Amino acid sequence: MGIIWTIIVGLIVGVIAKFLMPGNNEPKGFIMTTILGIVGAFVASFLGQALGFYNPGEGAGFIGAVIGAIIVLVIYGMVMKKQA
Repeated sequence: MGIIWTIIVGLIVGVIAKFLMPGNNEPKGFIMTTILGIVGAFVASFLGQALGFYNPGEGAGFIGAVIGAIIVLVIYGMVMKKQA
């Protein structure tokens, strides 16, 4: 259930992260935004478990997933800026 919950939260979080961090180098389209949110939720879950905020197998909460998606969005923007 943890992975399914992370994916569901990631769908919503991707949209919220793009609204919080608008810019020119962000991914365009619903599919990329969804992937961004899902990856951000997994990043937040992994970092939270590594830092002891979450128990093993426990997914990130909504706020943690938003922070994870923003981290992924910043990294994506830096990589795309260097390629352009």
